[in-house]
Amino acid sequence: MTGIAFDVPLHQSHMLSDSEVVEFKQRIKALLSKENAVVIAHYYTDDAIQELAEETGGFVSDSLEMARFGARCDAETLVVCGVKFMGETAKILSPEKKVLMPTLEATCSLDLGCPIDEFSRFCDSHPDHTVIVYANTSAAVKARADWVVTSSIALEVVEHLLAEDKPMIWAPDRYLGTYINNETGADMVLWDSSCIVHEEFKAKGLGDLKHVYPDAAVLVHPESPSSVIDLADVVGSTSQIIRASQEMPNEKFIVATDKGIFHKMRLLAPDKVFIEAPTAGSGATCRSCAHCPWMGMNALENLESSLLEGSNEIVIDEGIRGRAMVPLQRMLDFQSSGELRIRT
Repeated sequence: MTGIAFDVPLHQSHMLSDSEVVEFKQRIKALLSKENAVVIAHYYTDDAIQELAEETGGFVSDSLEMARFGARCDAETLVVCGVKFMGETAKILSPEKKVLMPTLEATCSLDLGCPIDEFSRFCDSHPDHTVIVYANTSAAVKARADWVVTSSIALEVVEHLLAEDKPMIWAPDRYLGTYINNETGADMVLWDSSCIVHEEFKAKGLGDLKHVYPDAAVLVHPESPSSVIDLADVVGSTSQIIRASQEMPNEKFIVATDKGIFHKMRLLAPDKVFIEAPTAGSGATCRSCAHCPWMGMNALENLESSLLEGSNEIVIDEGIRGRAMVPLQRMLDFQSSGELRIRT
């Protein structure tokens, strides 16, 4: 199959003064207390949102841990700052809770690139295959799957299924799928979609940067092209990249993932230096420039509006939610049964 076309929004600028940020935070904190709500934010969101989440007993993490925190916390309302599939995953795991987002327009190129009707036909054309979908998909796509996986557990799940001699479909990220095929020897049938942030990292530019910083370790997210992954010292999920930056002895790191992650990395390793991997080749321009434009739609302004109005609520058909919970729970059960590894 061929890739699905969609529009990429322009980056949004949120130019608040320091005093305005303080005022927004004060008002939002009062609303969170009034509504028994909690802010759950992804590593790629704005620094001020991540700070607000942690200042108010909320949580900043990757998409799955965001949803798991939402399920175990006592709040009645979850305000998910990220992209829409993250809000949906939180709702799947916490159907009894209200899930709000600053905006429902914040989506994901992987989600957009895997519409349910086309994906269902793709699966139907391979009826004997086990269907594995990445967490970066809609609730409807998850409901069509046998397994839901995150980048931190995908290798182990595929190795498990490979040992059972099961043919597999992988969706939606073709780069992550290719990486898994190469690492495991699997021959999964791959859906053709990609993350616009990670697709733009360039091996030539990264190689040049390594010559400038020869002592820097290179940390790469597996949604990146194979030529970029080949230059990595560590390949891992967002949480694994953060952990590697803390545990490795290097003083400098070249990081090939969304630069929103630098906020948390600098907090946890303030004495280390983090350098953006290049996204634009010679004479080229970048669409994402190492930051997801949909993540950039989350702001203190629309977060406050969502709480004030109870707007941008995530609603999922119960039939879809129940079916999506099955492969998601399968992953959670698998995750709890064994130790996961960082690939170096």
